[in-house]
Amino acid sequence: MEGCFEKIPNCNLAQICADEIKKANNIVLLSGAGMSTNAGIPDFRGPNGIYRRQLGVNPERIFDIDYFLEDPSFFYKFHREFLQTLKNIKPTYAHKFFAALEKNGKLKGIITQNIDSLHQMAGSKNVMEIHGGIWKSFCIDCNKTWDYEESMKLVFSQEVPRCDRCGGIIKPDIVFFGEMVKHLEESQKLVKECDLLFVVGSSLVVTPAALLPRLARGKIIIVNKGETNKSYLPSNIPTLHVEQDIDEFFKAVNYHIGLDFE
Repeated sequence: MEGCFEKIPNCNLAQICADEIKKANNIVLLSGAGMSTNAGIPDFRGPNGIYRRQLGVNPERIFDIDYFLEDPSFFYKFHREFLQTLKNIKPTYAHKFFAALEKNGKLKGIITQNIDSLHQMAGSKNVMEIHGGIWKSFCIDCNKTWDYEESMKLVFSQEVPRCDRCGGIIKPDIVFFGEMVKHLEESQKLVKECDLLFVVGSSLVVTPAALLPRLARGKIIIVNKGETNKSYLPSNIPTLHVEQDIDEFFKAVNYHIGLDFE
């Protein structure tokens, strides 16, 4: 042990992870953008994300609520590009793995920083989208709502989608910079009560999601390729850090568990 980080050879990580899953009764997942990159969805807020790399725009400006209210056409210009990337996107092996854990009664909830709803598409039921999602839109004036199919038609038929009831601006149910995250109390409760917390595909930089592992009382397993911020992790909780491809790692884990979901 070095601090609370276990140093274990890579060949043993999948077996150890599987053993921890078998022992646990109340597993919770905190997922970030890295969990969806294998599905073909780029990290759109990061330094190499879709908006910076392909469009040359700072995502903080696109997702700034004050700027959206001032000029919603700017947001929708780039939002259409993001929606185009979602066509034919399917959940990854890891999404299906955690949906299977939930079906088997092991996983009690998912807290996700992603807005792509791939967890729900994989079959997960108890999903807390703390940054919102694209599968619902609402009028910022009268709160009338539209589902995904209706929202898509409006987005691609109007420069700025407007409410057919009051004429107000329609906004996807995404948490912008300057807005409160969703489901924070429920998410905190899930983490406090779990006996095993997975942090998958998150660099643990964006708060308040990054602060959630601090509330954990059970073991923490981080699976993330690339740099992970450890400053918010509890100092007294054993933490296993896996720096491998997410889907390949959970395929190896499932070799030892045998969940049938493919």
